[in-house]
Amino acid sequence: MSTTDAVAFWDGVYAARPAAGNPQPNARLTETVTGLPPGDVLDLGCGDGGDALWLAGQGWQVTAADISAVAVERLAALARSHGLGDRVTTVQHDLHRSFPPGGFDLIFAHYLHTPGDLDRVTVLRSAAHALRPGGRLLVVDHGSAAPWSWNQDADTRYPSPREVAARIDLVPETWTVERADAPRRIATGPGGHTAEVTDHVLLIHRTA
Repeated sequence: MSTTDAVAFWDGVYAARPAAGNPQPNARLTETVTGLPPGDVLDLGCGDGGDALWLAGQGWQVTAADISAVAVERLAALARSHGLGDRVTTVQHDLHRSFPPGGFDLIFAHYLHTPGDLDRVTVLRSAAHALRPGGRLLVVDHGSAAPWSWNQDADTRYPSPREVAARIDLVPETWTVERADAPRRIATGPGGHTAEVTDHVLLIHRTA
């Protein structure tokens, strides 16, 4: 899938549903960030913007990236309407081709899966290197498919957090794995439907 096709796919996904007026943050983000001092944060795949808005409200300076122009335009407008326009910078970005510049205290990617071409290993390794000393990389992947997921392939295999960490191949003298587990939760999808799903959670700390 070309970049043009990938943009069209994700623009279609977001355009097909109403813009969220008050999107909520992901539970794995809030449980990880609570207690950390605010700093600069990069959201890889900002989607509806619940994570970005919540972090901005907690005092973080947010760079929110997404391949979808619909997603970033909606989030920019939403941030302004919430009085958080000065804390949220939105950028349309194709992570398959380049990585947002800068150094960050926190970088996170929630469900960074796509039917298009995406070298996740390179993206996540770039994210780890973009962390400032003391910063953290949070990667939350699907460990199961929700009924409303675009990917309903029964043969899909979901790599464990430890497998993801091994593929990124970071030297332990600089980065340490703080968390690697597979908790379950009740998720709410479009239309208010709920289902139990599994998350694969990986938290990496840059110690040097």
